[in-house]
Amino acid sequence: MALDSHIEKVLWTAGEISDRVAELAAEITSDLSPNSPAPVLVGVATGAFVFLADLVRQIKLPISVDFIRADSYGAGTESTGAPRLSLDLKLDVTGKHVILVEDIVDSGSTVASLIGHLEKKGASSVSVCAFLDKPARRKVEFRVVGSGNYCPDYFVVGYGMDFAEVYRNLPYVGVLKPEFYS
Repeated sequence: MALDSHIEKVLWTAGEISDRVAELAAEITSDLSPNSPAPVLVGVATGAFVFLADLVRQIKLPISVDFIRADSYGAGTESTGAPRLSLDLKLDVTGKHVILVEDIVDSGSTVASLIGHLEKKGASSVSVCAFLDKPARRKVEFRVVGSGNYCPDYFVVGYGMDFAEVYRNLPYVGVLKPEFYS
């Protein structure tokens, strides 16, 4: 694949990703009661769509799924710190537990903003499940309940994550060579 030549190194292979997603789904399944109302998993579009799809297929409980979109990167490599909501939920989350599903938690600004938004919409509780957690850039502190992997301070792409809307289709997570985003 031509895109492979844009990658400096692979951090997580497709097999490693699959194994970790299965573990996260099992954690979610065991943490929630089958007698509780179905939680709503809200994927943060567009980066989390691959992770969300893999995750929900392995959760062994009734769930609902929706999407929300908050734009904070544009075509850059760092969050602007001021996310803009560009797609809201279709489902009513009033009185429901929401699991916000993110591809990567970086500065935390987007996730913190979305947690506040979901709480204003009446969610009884909001937890965060992120495939990658990059605490080196964290500006807003909160607890990431389920985290796939600690992410070193690299600019990563693949498995749904992009640079300027490209590289989402890579089946692994890799470090993008600087010449492709500088």
